[in-house]
Amino acid sequence: MRRPLHKSAPVLLFASVLAVWEAACRRLAIPSYFLPPPSEIARAAAENWPILLASAWNTLAMALAALVVSSVLACSVALIVALNETIERSIRPLAVSLQVTPVIAIAPQVVIWAGLDRPERAIISLAVIVAFFPIFSGALTGLKATDPDLGRLFDLYEASRWQRLWRLRIPSSIPFVLEGHKVAGGLAVIGAVVAEFVAGSGGAQGLAWRILEASNRLQTAKTFAAVIVLAIMGALLNAVLRAVERIVLDKMRG
Repeated sequence: MRRPLHKSAPVLLFASVLAVWEAACRRLAIPSYFLPPPSEIARAAAENWPILLASAWNTLAMALAALVVSSVLACSVALIVALNETIERSIRPLAVSLQVTPVIAIAPQVVIWAGLDRPERAIISLAVIVAFFPIFSGALTGLKATDPDLGRLFDLYEASRWQRLWRLRIPSSIPFVLEGHKVAGGLAVIGAVVAEFVAGSGGAQGLAWRILEASNRLQTAKTFAAVIVLAIMGALLNAVLRAVERIVLDKMRG
């Protein structure tokens, strides 16, 4: 009895929130432009699903492109940094500064550099900046987190620097790199959405543009529908990255 209840608890909570939300909107006669009831949001999603799905694909495509680029850049930089302590001392402050700088602060300038007629370039570039640090930090931490016993074994066999890198340090970094990708996947979506908000031209036609378009027309139900699609997309991306992590780690253990 307790196990089925444990599994169904999130669904029951979500259904209760929707029921209270619906009842409150109807009971208090809240204007739909201020806060639409869930039924109106569902209707807006059903009426606009082709546009929302196309926009979601545009946002996801740019986020995935940014994730690939940031993965290649971050892993390459982490590999170089791990081989030289002087380079690490030089690059790490720059990477940290880039991470703590709000992307919204540099987004307008990146949009100008990328070209106002090519907003997708700015969107991908900003998403790369946001997604870079988690992968870089995970890869660098993993390259340094080798098993001391295995390190002594490599010393015993007089392994070269490159043998130690390819056979010990890189394999030991894989779990950390995968964890960094899980974090970076969500940040890439956030970076793409923020960049599209700043671009504001509608050239990319992603979910952020749909949110802006609906908000400007006071179509709040459509705005909520786009936000829900965005949340589902982020959750699915995270689930895919978790599945990849599980498969890779299971093969490594085998």
